Amino acid sequence: MIQYYSDLTCLEMERLDRVRTVVLIPLGATEQHGSQAPLGTDALIAGAMPEYLRRELERVDPDYPMLIFPVIPVGFSVEHLQFCGSISFKPDTYYHLLYDITESLARHGFKKLVFLVCHGGNRPVVDTLARQARADLGILPFVLSSGAFFHPDVQATISKGNTFDFHGGEMETSMVMAIRPSAVKLEYSEAGYKTAYEGKKAIRFSGEHALTWMGEDFTTKDGRPIGIGGDPAGATAEKGRIILETSARELVPAMLEIRDWKI
Repeated sequence: MIQYYSDLTCLEMERLDRVRTVVLIPLGATEQHGSQAPLGTDALIAGAMPEYLRRELERVDPDYPMLIFPVIPVGFSVEHLQFCGSISFKPDTYYHLLYDITESLARHGFKKLVFLVCHGGNRPVVDTLARQARADLGILPFVLSSGAFFHPDVQATISKGNTFDFHGGEMETSMVMAIRPSAVKLEYSEAGYKTAYEGKKAIRFSGEHALTWMGEDFTTKDGRPIGIGGDPAGATAEKGRIILETSARELVPAMLEIRDWKI
C-alpha cells in the first residue's frame, strides 16, 4: 500500500517490509519562474506529483509498496541566483544532504529509493549521488524525471505560435495553476527568448555541444533578463491537469519495474 513517510510511527515503520518497499523522494527547488509563476513552482510540482502517481499506481496495483518521503524544496539552482528570491545549495552541499538521507534510509533496511526529479538542474548531482550510494551502500537508487514534457498529449497543450516552451513557460505555469491557482499572476506574463544562443549553429544551451545556460541568457524582446523560455500567457489549469496526469501515467511502467527489481 502507498503511504506517506511522515504519517507513520517508528513502530509502524518497523513492521514494513523495508526490502520490498519503494521510498519515493520528490526533489523540488526554490527559484524564479518568471514574473507570473511562484518561486515554489518546482516544490509545488514535487508535492503534487506523488499524489497523481499514487492514483495511477493504485489502478494497476492497489497494494503497491511505496512510502512517499517529504518534498525536499531546495536544490541546485545556481543558474537562477541573479533573480530575487531564488535559493540554491552548492553542488557538494546538495550531494551530502541527499547522501545523508540515503544513508539513513539504508541503515533502516530500505533497499529501493526513487529520486523524483522535479527540477532539471538537480539531475547531474542526483545522478552522481545515486551511483556513489549504490556502490557504497548496496542499495538501488533509481532516478526518474517527473515531467513528460515531450509526450504528444503534453505538447498539444502548448498554444499555437508558442514555438519554444522551456523553464517557467506555459507548461510549468499551467501545472501550478492546476495545483495552486492563487499563486499564479498571469497578468504579469512576459515571453522569454533564448537570446544568448540566437544565431549559434553548433553551440546550444543543452545537449551534446553546449554552453550551460544561466537564467540571464533568456530575455524579453527588449533584452531584459527574464529567465524563462516561451510565452506563459496561454497557461490554464486544465492544461496543467493534463500535463500532471500524463506525466504520472508515463512514470507507471518504470515504477512497476522497480517494484519487481530483484535486490
